Order: sequence, then C-alpha cells, then structure tokens
Amino acid sequence: MTETIILTAIAIVVLLVISAFFSGSETALTAASRARLHHLEQRGSEAAKRVAALIERRERLIGAILLGNNLVNILASVLATSLFVQIFGAKGVVWATLVMTVLVVIFAEVMPKTYAITNPERAALRASLPLKYIVAVFAPITMAVEIVVQRALALFGADTKGRAVLSAREELRGAIQLHHLEGKFVKDDRDMLGGILDLSDLEVSDVMVHRTGMKMIDADTPNSEAIEKILASGHTRVPLWKNEPDNIIGVIHAKDILRAITANRGDASNIDLVALAAKPWFVPDSTSLTDQLNAFLKRNAHFSIVVDEYGELMGLVTLEDILEVIVGEIADEHDAVFEGVRRQPNGSVNADGWVTVRDLNRAMDWSLPDEEANTIAGLVIHEAQSIPEVGQIFTFYNYRFEVLRRQRNRITAVRITPLVP
Repeated sequence: MTETIILTAIAIVVLLVISAFFSGSETALTAASRARLHHLEQRGSEAAKRVAALIERRERLIGAILLGNNLVNILASVLATSLFVQIFGAKGVVWATLVMTVLVVIFAEVMPKTYAITNPERAALRASLPLKYIVAVFAPITMAVEIVVQRALALFGADTKGRAVLSAREELRGAIQLHHLEGKFVKDDRDMLGGILDLSDLEVSDVMVHRTGMKMIDADTPNSEAIEKILASGHTRVPLWKNEPDNIIGVIHAKDILRAITANRGDASNIDLVALAAKPWFVPDSTSLTDQLNAFLKRNAHFSIVVDEYGELMGLVTLEDILEVIVGEIADEHDAVFEGVRRQPNGSVNADGWVTVRDLNRAMDWSLPDEEANTIAGLVIHEAQSIPEVGQIFTFYNYRFEVLRRQRNRITAVRITPLVP
C-alpha cells in the first residue's frame, strides 16, 4: 500500500515536470525573437535550425504541445484523485481537485511560462530537440485535429488560411518605437532608423525645394552679374532658365565656372555659361525617395529638377535633401542659420509656413499628420478649408494654430500650441 502511494506520488511529480516543459516550450517558441534565432541560424546553430523548422509549421507544433500537455495533466489528475481517495476516502476527490489545481497553476503553468517569457530564445533552443521528436510522434493526431478544426471553423465562415501579416517595415517601426519608449533608443537614433523606413513611403514632392524657394539664373544675364548671383546663392549648382523661369535649359556648377575663369586667366566676360551648364535631369514629383536615391547613386548625380505630370516645374531635389530625411538637417558653413522653428517660453512654437510637418514632428517629437499636407501652412489651409486671415485661430489634432503672418495667399508664420502636455 505504502509503495503504491509513493510510486503514484512520484508519477504525479514526473507528469507535472513534463507539463511544465510543455507549457514553457509553448511560451518560449511563441515569444522568441525570429530575428535573433535567424542570426543564430546563420552562424550555424543546429538548435536554431530546429526551432526555425518547428516554427515554420506553427499549427502542428502548437497542436502537439497542447495535446501532450493535456494528456499529462489529465493523467496526473487521475492519479492524484486515485491517490487521495485511497488516503481520505470519498473526500479525496475534493482534496485532489484543490491540490492539483494549485500544483498545476504554480509549477506547471506560471513558473515555467515566467521563465520562458524572460528567456525565450534560450528556452526555445533547449526545448527544440525533444519537441522535434514529440511533434513527429503526434503528427498523425495533430493533422487529424487540424482538419477537424478547419472544417468546424469553416461552418462559421472563419478563414484559417488567410493571415493578416504585418509588413516587415511596420514591424521594425513598431520595434523601434517600443525600444524608444523603454529607453533603449534615444530620440536621435529612433528618428534616424525611422527615417530609413520612411524613404519608400515619401515622394520627391515631400522633400523637394519648392519652385518659389529655388535660386535660378536667367541665361541672358551678363556674366559678371550671373556669377555674382551664383556666389551669393550659397549653392554649388544653380539652374539656368531662358525666356521664362519654367524653361530650365541647364544646371551650372560653380566649379565649372571657376575652371573656366582660371583657363581665361581671370577674364569672365567671354565665358559661355550655357555651354558650361550640364543637361538638366527631370524627375516626376511622384517618384519615391528610395527610387530617387537609387537613381542618384546609379547616375553619380546629386541634383535633379522636379516636374509634375504635365511637365510643369515643381521644384528641385538634391541628394542632401534625401539624406536629411535620415540624419536630420545638414548644415555647412555656407548654409544660412535659420531653422524656421522657434520655441516660446509658454510652450508654444512659432513656425514659418514653409516648414514641413515631418520636420516639425521630428524637432518637437509631435505627431501631426502629414498625409494631406506637406508644410505647416498647407496643413492649416487643408484643415480650415480656406485661406485664413492673420489672427485667426484653429484647433485640431489637440493643437491650437494661430496665423501670425500672411503674404497674399501664402501663410508665412504660424504659432502652434499643444493643448495636451
């Protein structure tokens, strides 16, 4: 009698250990980082390869784990009931229920799953070998269960084949944001990594210099005056136009002018600027930044003219404009020190109308939408559904916008006050 009780107790303990293994394995394999496991697999880890193979057929893996877990839990409960009935008689059923509930919850569920969620990759690698054989043994049963489940769900119109899979970019973006909130990424790192992901979402029109802000030279301007304007522009490349500003005929490079002046021993009067100018490269305003960056690299170019679908001049885009999406504003010794965003002591921000919504969000760590408008002025006009007067105040997206300055139909300055700290 005593030996029977001891053997039954030992069997219950062994079954609880097996149950803990199944519970921990399920949590570890679902919580393990696929990126880390892939990295280990690339380095030749056999355990990582086994984990990858198991996760590839997730339904069969989960089915085998649940089947094994339920078998050992039921068997442990049956043995415990038999044991307590022998000891306490009819009341043993109640005691068996209470004791097994406590043991299963603490030692076969909470404890192994807590360890697995804390060390998912390590636990998954350790469990991969026995699970490989367990899944193989239970394969016929789990396949039958899969068929029954799929057909039962089909009766209710559920689709078990179609899966809503998060895109890799959105998954990375979410991970970056999560790590930033947890303090693992500083804001600059988050912005830089997010900028890389934004390249394929943004178009050339989102980062280009608008035609109203372009520095251009009339091809008929006298050389001395044209050279003076090019030097005053602070840019190495300046578009040349003829007859009308929309008719861009070339792009003059400051270095080419310097070489020509040196070749003519300092005399710039007889230099043909049009002959020195490079052929302009026109790109559609709907080109994605990823495609434009690849085009810049392929052509070894840094400068292109942006046109709309009708071929009308929209602006210009440079390699620096695209890089600034990733690293933020790039300023050199020739750039004017003018940010366009000025913080106020009361917590508000005075922003010039041309400042892009994306740059303002990046500078202030805000989340204003930039889908419908590229600039702050454009956002105010879009939401107001009109061109506001100076002094008008609007409230949307938990921010208050006050129009400070306006020139003709252009909003040139706006005060923005966040309503939620």
